[in-house]
Amino acid sequence: MSEINELADKLRSEGEKFYSMFAGLSDEQWHAEVYTEGETWSIRNVLSHFVTSERGLVKLFERIRTTGEGASEDFSIDRYNATQQERTKDLPPRELLEQYKEVRSNSVAWVAGLKEEELEIQGRHPFLGMTKIRDMIKMLYIHNQNHYRDMKKVLK
Repeated sequence: MSEINELADKLRSEGEKFYSMFAGLSDEQWHAEVYTEGETWSIRNVLSHFVTSERGLVKLFERIRTTGEGASEDFSIDRYNATQQERTKDLPPRELLEQYKEVRSNSVAWVAGLKEEELEIQGRHPFLGMTKIRDMIKMLYIHNQNHYRDMKKVLK
């Protein structure tokens, strides 16, 4: 199996796992607080973050793939996340869940459409700095796994 297929399959299976987990939450669980430092984030906020960060990152990856231009030096992850939380604050969890399904499907399709040599293209990732597209793709699921670990603590 090619590395492209492995990365796409990993994103697909992880997306299905998270979709099922979120779909099984009760109305009360959506409001469980996961992070309380700075802005408080509930599980609903984490799902919103999954949607908006992945949507933005895959656009960035495509820009890096086609132009070599990555995130600007002055890009602020915290500012971006705050802006995106504000934009999605009125969306109900079920709508965010459907958006997550679509965003992840688009990410899988984008990765599956890459050529093996494109995994080597480098650009500036907002968190990783200068790195290869391969590592940026891996960060998509590592990022979500880290948040999932924090959500599991709250859901126990």
